[in-house]
Amino acid sequence: MNSVAQFPEVKNYINGSFEKNGNSHIDVLSPLDGKSISKVPMSTYSDLDKAVAAAKKAFPAWSALTLKERVQIFFRYRQLLEKNRQELAELVHIENGKTIEEAYAEVDKSIELCEFAVSLPQIVSNEVQEVSRGVECRIEKKPLGVVASIAPFNFPNMVPHWTMPNAIALGNTMILKPSEIVPLSAVRMAELLKEAGLPDGVFNVVNGGKEIVEAICDHPGIEAVSFVGSTKVAKLVYQRATHNLKRCVALGGAKNHLIVLPDAHLEMTASNVVASMSGCAGQRCMAAAVMVGVDKVQHIIDKMCEEARKIVPGKNLGSVISKEAKERIERYITEAEQAGAKVLVDGRGAVVPGHENGFYVGPTVIDFVTPDMKIAKEEVFGPVISIVRAKDLNEAIEIENSSAYGNAAAVFTQSGGLAKQVIERASAGMIGVNVGVPVPREPFSFGGWNESKFGTCDITGKSSIEFFTQNKKTTVKWNAEAKTNWMS
Repeated sequence: MNSVAQFPEVKNYINGSFEKNGNSHIDVLSPLDGKSISKVPMSTYSDLDKAVAAAKKAFPAWSALTLKERVQIFFRYRQLLEKNRQELAELVHIENGKTIEEAYAEVDKSIELCEFAVSLPQIVSNEVQEVSRGVECRIEKKPLGVVASIAPFNFPNMVPHWTMPNAIALGNTMILKPSEIVPLSAVRMAELLKEAGLPDGVFNVVNGGKEIVEAICDHPGIEAVSFVGSTKVAKLVYQRATHNLKRCVALGGAKNHLIVLPDAHLEMTASNVVASMSGCAGQRCMAAAVMVGVDKVQHIIDKMCEEARKIVPGKNLGSVISKEAKERIERYITEAEQAGAKVLVDGRGAVVPGHENGFYVGPTVIDFVTPDMKIAKEEVFGPVISIVRAKDLNEAIEIENSSAYGNAAAVFTQSGGLAKQVIERASAGMIGVNVGVPVPREPFSFGGWNESKFGTCDITGKSSIEFFTQNKKTTVKWNAEAKTNWMS
């Protein structure tokens, strides 16, 4: 996709209808060329209140259906995602700026997330036991009520599917607040869910910025909040939502360390590290940010630079999200160079012919970074990898452990024993061995540690079942003549 289309003005989706919003609007810019492609409303608390009222009204009938009945919607919805795969991928490409191949992969992941949701009747089962003669105890999973999902700009199709299918299939009704930078994918989600037969009010979309995020955290009608974004905002959302007695899981940023040992497979390691660093223009919380090179790894670094030079902005590398992001990323590179690091592959000043006003940063490899440098500690969120040297594995693990974040870590080696040390000692929630982007596949859940996640439970997979449900415990005794003991 090279052309950028113009889209209708984005509207809120409440109780099964798109509603014209009289509030102020901001432009939606395509990062491919910097042009305006739509407008999105900056909704207020009253708009959210209307959506919550619709969701609360829809909850009794929706939650009264059996789990098997509810997942039928997602069987049909999954088929619609497949049927509209090309259109959905093009939307992601245009509004987010990632390559069309990466956009297809994002939609495919959404399809996989729906597959997990439709499997819930085989996973979620009530517990029943005769705990004493004539006395039965039962635990049932019950929905919470109205829940909210606050999504980021970097995966406009996939991240809403981290929460929406499971939360709704489990009997909740939902408010989605997409990023105001990329609101178009949420529009199609709403349309396709309606086409799949989802009752009005079960899924609602309220657009906006900071005011709506705060309103979601404050609204007494919302029982749980999920958030994905920067650590700074994740902390604020978690504190505000829990202060208002809501459940909250808030995923923040990352500074993922990839430890490379001298025995690592040359081609596989170089290509994996570079792909992890540059995929989605580095705008993902699982991207490689720091490569910790242990001892004699110059041959691997040389090969990494060779691989990085094959990545061309506008061809196999997408744009970053905004002009401000481009300037911030390039500023990190310049400051690292001024601090004594050596830029081996320089992505500053990237320009794509025909898209001169697009927001592009080329792949960047920076060597001789020290752990105290700003670029080694802070999240850059761009196609940039910093190389920190370590004399041995112990020092490498200490460098990884010193990071405030804890989303992902990986090790590249042919030694099972050394890999096991990293698995056991790395301070991160998701670990890879010879895998640069160690994202768990369903039914395994996604979630980091430390400053990368706030709250209990993970956001996807089996762990999400606990987050979006509550246990109802029932004790029953029918046989008054049965011999009893202290339990009855």
